[in-house]
Formats: sequence, structure tokens, C-alpha cells
Amino acid sequence: MNKAFIREADAPDPCCPRCAAVGVEVLPAALATYLSPQHRHRLAASVYFCPTPSCPVAYFDALEASVTADDLLLPAYPKDPDAPICACFAFSHTEIEMDVAEGVPRRVRELLAKAKSPQARCEERSPTGRCCIAEVQRQYMKLRTG
Repeated sequence: MNKAFIREADAPDPCCPRCAAVGVEVLPAALATYLSPQHRHRLAASVYFCPTPSCPVAYFDALEASVTADDLLLPAYPKDPDAPICACFAFSHTEIEMDVAEGVPRRVRELLAKAKSPQARCEERSPTGRCCIAEVQRQYMKLRTG
């Protein structure tokens, strides 16, 4: 068969050099919030966040350079379970637990509304630079069905 008709395999997603979890690509503004210039310069242009709570690596690049959670300027969820899930509005896992206990996702709904407001600055306040809503909803459903 002619090679012109054979699809080449996609490049594999970069994985954490410590735990092998697939990384979440990080937006540059988040790195400025969470990493000192000294630590930022150790990483390549494309940086990934390790989502595994128990793994000490927070950020890494495809060349396996990494920065640990201990080196972050601010605590980051899920590396620090006491850190807010939503750094924009200091929304914690405890608030999700309270909603589940009460049987009504009042706090989660309030966060959803705030996340759509101009005060939400996920690109710079989230450890990945991405909105936390999917993770908040995932944690709510996990506790609710739990």
C-alpha cells in the first residue's frame, strides 16, 4: 500500500516522569502564579500538570524536567488537599461535602454562576490555567454516589 494513505500514529500525550499519569497542558499565565522564575526556567515551553494527588511532581515537560509541589509558590489542588479546588473564589472540597450532606448543590451552583463572571480569572489562578468547574462537578458526583 502506498504510504501516502497510511495514517501515522499521533504523538503520545506527555506523561509525568514520576507516576506516568497523562499530564494536563498548562497555560502560561498559571505558571507565572505558581512558579518562581528560577523554577520556570527549568522547564521547556510546553508544560504539563500532573493530576495525581499523591505524586510529588506538580509540573513537568516532555523532556522529563519537573518541579515538585513543595516548590510551588501557592498550594495547588489536588497536590494539597486543603488547597481550594477553585482558586478564583477559594471554593474548597469541604463546601462540596456540605452540599452533598445537605442534599442540595447550592454552593456548587453559586460557584457555577461566579465562574461565568468577569471575576473568574482561571488562566492565572488555576494551577493548570483552566476552569475548575468540571473537577468540582466530578467531585460532587463522586461524593454523592459514593
